[in-house]
Amino acid sequence: MTLKVNTDPAESGFDANRLERIDRHFARYVDDGLLPGWQIVVGRHGNVVHSSRAGHRDVEAGLPVESGTLWRIFSMTKPVTSVAAMMLFEEGAFDLTDPIARWLPEFAEPRVYVKGSALRPATEPATEPIRVWHLLSHTSGLTYGFHHAHPVDAMYRAAGFEWGAPPGLDLAGCVAKWAELPLVFQPGSEWNYSVSTDVLGRFVEVVSGQSLDEFFRERIFTPLGMTDTSFGVDDERLGALYIPEPGTRRAVRNEAFGKVGRGRPDYWSGGGGLVSTAADYHRFTQFLLRGGELDGVRLLGPRTVALMTANHLPGDVDLEAYGRPLFAEMPFHGFGFGLGFSVLTDPVKAKTLSSKGEYAWGGAASTAFWVDPATGVTALFFTQLLPSSTHPIRQELRNLVYQALVG
Repeated sequence: MTLKVNTDPAESGFDANRLERIDRHFARYVDDGLLPGWQIVVGRHGNVVHSSRAGHRDVEAGLPVESGTLWRIFSMTKPVTSVAAMMLFEEGAFDLTDPIARWLPEFAEPRVYVKGSALRPATEPATEPIRVWHLLSHTSGLTYGFHHAHPVDAMYRAAGFEWGAPPGLDLAGCVAKWAELPLVFQPGSEWNYSVSTDVLGRFVEVVSGQSLDEFFRERIFTPLGMTDTSFGVDDERLGALYIPEPGTRRAVRNEAFGKVGRGRPDYWSGGGGLVSTAADYHRFTQFLLRGGELDGVRLLGPRTVALMTANHLPGDVDLEAYGRPLFAEMPFHGFGFGLGFSVLTDPVKAKTLSSKGEYAWGGAASTAFWVDPATGVTALFFTQLLPSSTHPIRQELRNLVYQALVG
């Protein structure tokens, strides 16, 4: 499947000359060696108004970025897992306020870190069960080993969870291990980017009776025509993965991280395991923009999509007020969080040209997407540079897209 511009940008309210600024700007990243290559897609009201690519998917092999290049989308997997869960919600399988221990009994008696070190933590019983909406909104109290900000993060690393999982451990095994570790805070009391969506993936498996891989393929990817999206591939179209060189920040190939996404993984990571193409993920954004339907196939009702893309942080505050000031795939100022997506609550506070109500997320290798219901604009950016905090790509892309929107 390929992506081509299928409308005159002017008919969709874009200035074609201003759209060219996008490519000129990001071409410099490649020219300066800061990115190996990239692919960008901008749409409006279902039409592709801008589609471009530059550089290489594999610099050392001289393989260029092509229309069908495969990308590790890492945490852009999370919205897919969230959609899967909400499909089951619509079938009456659970309520958002249900304790997850009903399906995942290993979480029946979670304990919460109070004080102490990673080796000798003091904990107390959770006063609130972890509920389904806590997983969807990252308010569960779970964490990530790569945060390096809390003693519980160190406990995750000691258990083998930093940028992955111990070899041979499947999703059920990972969830069982996480359930043995203390929570960072009482469920529902704060926001913390975490393995919550991986646990949600296991929840989908238990509720549906299917592996997450099967559920995605049969109930989301095949119906939406996402023919190139899966957990791991053996395909030369998959780009190499790069990290910034200390000091120069030039992109340097990293074979250890690059193994991720090649071949079948030991566990289906609903939080970051998918490989996809620009064409496939564009279809996913159009499905969201259209309120849960694409090409006559409806997977979610529009009221469900509206609920998922509303800010679920208590008091309608932003992440700066409710979240821990750690790494996430979005800024904290002016952004709240829904059920699987960041939600732009205040464009002025966020200092962005995007619209209130925009929902989005990104991946660790500097990929990103957003959907803007107010203007009908969708945008995608793909590259393979880890971590995503290396360059301000997402804010730059927002500003470059919206400066070109003139009608």
